[in-house]
Amino acid sequence: MKSIIQLLLLVAVAVIPQNFLAKTAPTPAAAPQPTIHFKGYYANDKAQKGRVVRAAVVLEVPDGYHVNANKPLGKYAIPTTVNIEAPKGVTVGPIAFPRAVVRKLKATNNESLAVYEGRAVMRFNVTVPADYGEGWLNLRAKVRYQSCNDDVCFPPKTQEIDFGISIVGANERVGRANGWLFGGK
Repeated sequence: MKSIIQLLLLVAVAVIPQNFLAKTAPTPAAAPQPTIHFKGYYANDKAQKGRVVRAAVVLEVPDGYHVNANKPLGKYAIPTTVNIEAPKGVTVGPIAFPRAVVRKLKATNNESLAVYEGRAVMRFNVTVPADYGEGWLNLRAKVRYQSCNDDVCFPPKTQEIDFGISIVGANERVGRANGWLFGGK
């Protein structure tokens, strides 16, 4: 029975004109919403009480996609924002966003947009108070963004990440970390 059905399908395909198949072929599905990865980093392996440690939130955007910049050019574009929650007494400085790339895309009728592609690094300083009592500091970053490809923009999303660092006394030695991100060794 199975071979009779296969034979009938082969005959049907041979009889149907090829241009008919081309006109009725399904259109490809829209690209899925990308997974944007986030991670937090510190410039040192430990943070000293009473001192400043540099920190960053890094987002990785897959090829073929982008997220709107912090200061997008399009009036309807939703900006990428980063809010840092810190323990009481810890001060978080202003966030420095990277320089955007300007693109014209079909999704916005070739209107210029300021976007981040690939890796985007948002840097900031964290000041640990001299009387900080705990041996660990944990920051929570809330990142809001809208991702797009050349054809469509997806609904905005908010993601949260936690990242921490050990706290040591002001006179204790600390080492550099994540030199690929903050410079140095």
